[in-house]
Amino acid sequence: MKIGLTKLVAAALLAVLPSAAALAQQKLKFAHVYETSEPYHTWALWAAGEIAKRTGNRYTMDVFPASSLGNETQINQSLSLGTVDVIYTGQAFAARTYPPLGIGGAPYMFRDFDHWKKYSESAVLHDLEEAYYKKGGNKPIAAVYYGVRHTTANKPIVRPEDMKGLKLRVPDAPLYIMYPKVVGANATPIAFAEVYLALQNGTVDAQENPLPTIFAKKFYEV
Repeated sequence: MKIGLTKLVAAALLAVLPSAAALAQQKLKFAHVYETSEPYHTWALWAAGEIAKRTGNRYTMDVFPASSLGNETQINQSLSLGTVDVIYTGQAFAARTYPPLGIGGAPYMFRDFDHWKKYSESAVLHDLEEAYYKKGGNKPIAAVYYGVRHTTANKPIVRPEDMKGLKLRVPDAPLYIMYPKVVGANATPIAFAEVYLALQNGTVDAQENPLPTIFAKKFYEV
């Protein structure tokens, strides 16, 4: 099962004021839900280092991985409240602020990587991001590719009919909840940090994620 995956990095706007306060050191918070072994975290640490280096340590950034500051819904809320400054988030979660933005995360939206690449550089996505920014005040600064999404389950899935009645864990976002219903599965929203346990104790029969995430979270064990 494949779903084109786009992630947005959304950052709260920083007000730059011509005053002594603006020149003081600012410590930023970057929150995400991914494990420290995943590339997302590696590049978040790189970004933190670059921000410090390029601003002469006027701005520094602490990175909080693995849902340590909340699940994806919660860190989106924290971004809007200003309690975190930068997050990784899926378009389906950002779409709670501006629903049309979620279209880039819909199942089978992209034919292949080249198709996604054209979309990521298109005026269409630019306009959607600008509308999201105007609606909520958070600025998307990059769209990155993390591979297609794959469903793993405790039984073989070779046809859509095989998913009928399957308890499928999905992220708690409207677009992700819609797709299992089409194939007759039971959509079960569960926070990312709780998926392993849910698979282990039988709360759900299956989950779907990109391969790097499946490997990092060791979903293949359960």
